Amino acid sequence: MKFVHIADMHFDSPFTKLGRIEGLADIRRLEQRKAFKKVIEYISENNIEFLFISGDLYENDYVRQSTIEYINNLFKTIPNTKIYIAPGNHDPYLINSYYMKYNWNKNVHIFNYKLEKIEMDEIDIYGYGFSSFYSEGINLNNINLNEEKDNILIMHADLDASKESGELYNPVSTKDLLKFDYIALGHIHKPKYDNKIVYPGSTISFGFDELGEHGFISGEINNKKINIEFIPIDEREFVEINFDISEINSKEELIENLQELKINKNNLYKINLIGKRNFEINLIEIN
Repeated sequence: MKFVHIADMHFDSPFTKLGRIEGLADIRRLEQRKAFKKVIEYISENNIEFLFISGDLYENDYVRQSTIEYINNLFKTIPNTKIYIAPGNHDPYLINSYYMKYNWNKNVHIFNYKLEKIEMDEIDIYGYGFSSFYSEGINLNNINLNEEKDNILIMHADLDASKESGELYNPVSTKDLLKFDYIALGHIHKPKYDNKIVYPGSTISFGFDELGEHGFISGEINNKKINIEFIPIDEREFVEINFDISEINSKEELIENLQELKINKNNLYKINLIGKRNFEINLIEIN
């Protein structure tokens, strides 16, 4: 069984961390759509049977109906793919949310705030969605799995988080997840996976706290055997560079040295000047 696993698209995010750069938030929203469309095209071209979306597909407080229609129209282009969505803390399963009031395409299944089991011939899929912007978590200990099947869990969760925090995002422990054969998680924006418990990360980066490649997981599971591959899809990376200025003695020399850096013009860079400063630096002029 072939699947794609994504999380944390955050459609219609205000991109507040990028607000200081004029027009960049709008550019990233367009790139967000482009990335999602490429995921759908990958699914179509590779005959992927399942799409798992582990929460935060959109921003509840900002999302427009036109964006929901854009998403759903893309879902219609892959009618043979079963799509399972587990709402997260940014897109919870609320009474007036688009998860409840919108007429989604028939290949889309949205999990609500009760742990649900979808039974098929060779796999059982379990899913859980947030019912508010916080979740105290669910009890997974009482689930009796059919060991003759592949068992998949889809949810938005904070792995091994402390339950003493006042703001809980469905804290779960690793030991409670190990009974499943594949755990499709969301919430952490940096890819993190060990072939079984998987955060694909946000499909595109939202700022300099999310460095490196971003994309999705393409996988296959058959009789408990799992193969997964991380596929980068965000065409723009956020890159941070530490640049030592200890041996530089003027603004002009600094600019010359910075111009010699190997820069990919498609990426966004944060350059930290480190070391002993030997001259006055006007950052506005250097920009």
